[in-house]
Amino acid sequence: MKRNITLKLKLLLAVSIAVATGTGAVAQQRAKQHMTARDTVIWGLPINKVELKRNADLMTVNMDLKLSDYVMKGDQVSVFTPVLLNGKDSVEFNPVGLYSRLRYIQYLRDDHDAAGGENEVSFPYSKRPEVMEISQSVPFEEWMNGATLFMKRCDYGCCQSILGEDIVPLGRWYETTYTPSFNYVTPVAEKVKMRELKGKAYIDFPVNMTDLYPDYRNNPAELLKIIATIDSVRNDKDITIKEITIKGYASPESPYQNNTRLAKGRTATLKKYVQNLYQFDENLISTDFEPEDWEGLRAFVETSGLEHKKEILSIIDDSSLAPDPKEALIKSRYPSEYDFLLKTVYPGLRHSDYTIEYTIRQYSDPEEIKAIMAVAPQKLSLDEMFVLAKTLEPGSNEYNEVFETAVRMYPNDETANLNAANSAMQRNDFESAAKYLDKAGQSDAAVYSRGVYATLTGDYPKAIELFSKIAGTMPEAQEALTTLNELMNF
Repeated sequence: MKRNITLKLKLLLAVSIAVATGTGAVAQQRAKQHMTARDTVIWGLPINKVELKRNADLMTVNMDLKLSDYVMKGDQVSVFTPVLLNGKDSVEFNPVGLYSRLRYIQYLRDDHDAAGGENEVSFPYSKRPEVMEISQSVPFEEWMNGATLFMKRCDYGCCQSILGEDIVPLGRWYETTYTPSFNYVTPVAEKVKMRELKGKAYIDFPVNMTDLYPDYRNNPAELLKIIATIDSVRNDKDITIKEITIKGYASPESPYQNNTRLAKGRTATLKKYVQNLYQFDENLISTDFEPEDWEGLRAFVETSGLEHKKEILSIIDDSSLAPDPKEALIKSRYPSEYDFLLKTVYPGLRHSDYTIEYTIRQYSDPEEIKAIMAVAPQKLSLDEMFVLAKTLEPGSNEYNEVFETAVRMYPNDETANLNAANSAMQRNDFESAAKYLDKAGQSDAAVYSRGVYATLTGDYPKAIELFSKIAGTMPEAQEALTTLNELMNF
């Protein structure tokens, strides 16, 4: 492959670490360029500032030819052409031609092509510039890695007869590129997909009574919360309800024995209401109760601005006190604050917490999984989402969306966070990747991905430290170490 390119008289920047970002399925890379070149003098022509540099998809050659020092012998043309060569592959950059007076007149008069071809930059010898600054670019191709830059000289006589040729190496160009291998982890399959929904209802009961009146005060809205939660799973053909648990709480005012009666009785009444409403088997609903919700009271006081917050918390936390003396002590020592708690906080301590445990059937067809993920991703397990991901183009928007959905549904799962981190790095979103890696655990796969992150963000020492920990168990880590050492040693 041999071609000429258009001359660009533009000096580019020096060789440095380059970051090439990708789109779609192409991941970010880290690359470092190196060229073994130095100032030299060949044929009496000083060649300075020799440089080859890759910039994205272009390979650029830079150099200065000190033409004022070159001595032309006789009536001839001297053509200097930079050539990049690697085995059978080569590319010629634009040549520079120096013409004796007679040859230049002949060139202009006969309207022939220049001795070096149509892209040659031509000067009469007597009017040559002192320094010719060359900066030319060609599309980068893989064969250029490891190629040698030469300067070729051809001398022509009358009628472009070749008087002599020579070619001298100026330097060799290398690029070490780190392209990470992303290690997605297959989630452990769930044998049974057990899930639960939780809620809290504030059912109003008449004072000191356990009878439930559905239309009493705010009960229609509170009962509807329970009904809506049950219906959200009961009406789904893929879901089977396994157990409903109701736990009732009373507030600390009144004797503890009476609150025990109220919490237990009200919970039983609510169970009967739900059971009759749905005709559930009696064994499907289990109950529990807490006579006084001191934990809820403590949580409010701790975050409140009460004047005697510390003192009230001390009384609440005093395990030597029974509930009734504890409440009486708060009431007697801090009456105004007790009155505030009684009116504004205690009503919220009378609540019924409910939990619905259910199973979801397994999915194996990718198209069905895709459809479910669009409308009800909470029904999918991590391994089912992974089944879908394996059918998609790595790095595509659909592919990334699977892992983003997975970590959204399972925000504390190490595998979900690890795979989401890999997906984020693959699309060059390093801010999200760092967040996910914090929750990805300490497995070899997680350590490896942190090494990939360190490499792609330029922290080579940290990357080497991480890859070294697992190089003996993960071939990808050992391969990354080898590449990193090359990058570090340039």
